[in-house]
Amino acid sequence: MDPWGRFSRLSFQEIRSVQNKKLRHFINTYLYPFSPHYRQLFDRNKINPKNIRTVEDLSALPFTSKTDFITTENKSEKFKEFILQPDQEKIKEFWPKSKLLSLAWAKLTRGDEHVTDRLTKEYKPVFITFTTGTTNDPVPYAYTQYDVDNLSVSGARMFNLFGIKQNENLVNMFPFAPHLAFWQVAFGGLAAGALILSTGGGKVMGTEGNVAVLMRMKPSVILGVPSYVYHVLRRAHEKGHTLDFVRTVVLGASRVTPAFKLRLISLLESMGARDVAVLGTYGFTEARCAWAESRTQDKTSSGYYLYPDKEIFEVVDPKTGKVQGEGEDGELVYTSIDARGSTVLRYRTGDFVRGGIIYSPCPHTGLTVPRISSDITRLSDVKDLHLSKVKGCLVNLNNFSTLLNEMETIQEWQVEIRKKDNDPFEVDELIVYVSPKNGADRGQLESAIRKNMLVSTEVSPNEVRFLPLDEIVKRLELETASKEKRILDTRPKG
Repeated sequence: MDPWGRFSRLSFQEIRSVQNKKLRHFINTYLYPFSPHYRQLFDRNKINPKNIRTVEDLSALPFTSKTDFITTENKSEKFKEFILQPDQEKIKEFWPKSKLLSLAWAKLTRGDEHVTDRLTKEYKPVFITFTTGTTNDPVPYAYTQYDVDNLSVSGARMFNLFGIKQNENLVNMFPFAPHLAFWQVAFGGLAAGALILSTGGGKVMGTEGNVAVLMRMKPSVILGVPSYVYHVLRRAHEKGHTLDFVRTVVLGASRVTPAFKLRLISLLESMGARDVAVLGTYGFTEARCAWAESRTQDKTSSGYYLYPDKEIFEVVDPKTGKVQGEGEDGELVYTSIDARGSTVLRYRTGDFVRGGIIYSPCPHTGLTVPRISSDITRLSDVKDLHLSKVKGCLVNLNNFSTLLNEMETIQEWQVEIRKKDNDPFEVDELIVYVSPKNGADRGQLESAIRKNMLVSTEVSPNEVRFLPLDEIVKRLELETASKEKRILDTRPKG
């Protein structure tokens, strides 16, 4: 039975007590003995792993970041250093007597082969997903059978939050790839016992194929990347289809704003759907799982419910690294306390959360597990734009998404940041590509785009270009890429 059912009703003090116990056990029994990277990190910084006894003690440890996985001249496969690698000597040296006695008893009563098989299932990598490689080469993260089982557990927990029943039909439109989003949904659907069809997204079946699947399966639940799900539903609307069977849309692998949720609900209601819930998810490759919102009566976000028996989250000041208090803004930092395979400790996600972590019971569900605010953005989405020869200005690119998604006369859009005349020494230029809805006044729309962008970001586009919808879709690579090319920075690097 999944222990999250018990955890989801414990008090904060009880949850923290269990986390402290699991943290101590995990670091001393698995992480320090078997992880080449963290063994070196503890020893190099003269940190005794036995001194890390509580969540608060984590602040004494250095952070891990994406740069720790990047290949160097001296180390070509640094990702392997994060994979737990036990052997007979390490097990004898570090495992407590109780575990050694259990192993010896199993060997005595069931034989060497049984023990070998048990350790193999727990520690041998059998599955891999990759980072998307947006800023660097894709990094592989290894799962053992233990981690694959955890992937199913987190998936089942998410589907439970969505209120999905076993008699429902589901269509998974996440792009088929060795990336977390697709596999989290695939394993989650199987664990939940629902009938799920994974189309592989536009790259596998194409948009017309996905529309045909909707009309044939009549799913009550659709899951996928926000932009592609919207694209498929818009195509279904153009073909005059009725989608009154849809009651839940689950979105992931990209930020989901309240404005986008409302737009999706409006589109579905125009095709006959009623009381639709559009729910977001949050996940990252390094955690090898994802977290979800729950249905709410007022359509507001519940926040993302965490798994305190599986991980510890901190929120830190991005500049100083200081741990923030409950509800305070900052960068999310992740620590696993129940993993094998590729394992990270105090991992800086690069994700900035407004509203931080909430520890009080959820007013919507009564669940007592911690929740992350759903207002999450990438720290890397804050760009320095030199729009004049004098100085640059910092712009949060997510503001573009918010304001352009809220403009009802826009079907699709893309923002490009480039250098004037393609000269690396010239000023930056901001180009907005727009596909307007039929009947929209282009002059008024361009004026509104310029005005809204200036108010929201303090910059105005150099040019607003109007393009046909199919051309914007191609530019965004909605049907071919794992992630949409919504904001394109084509400036020379370095």
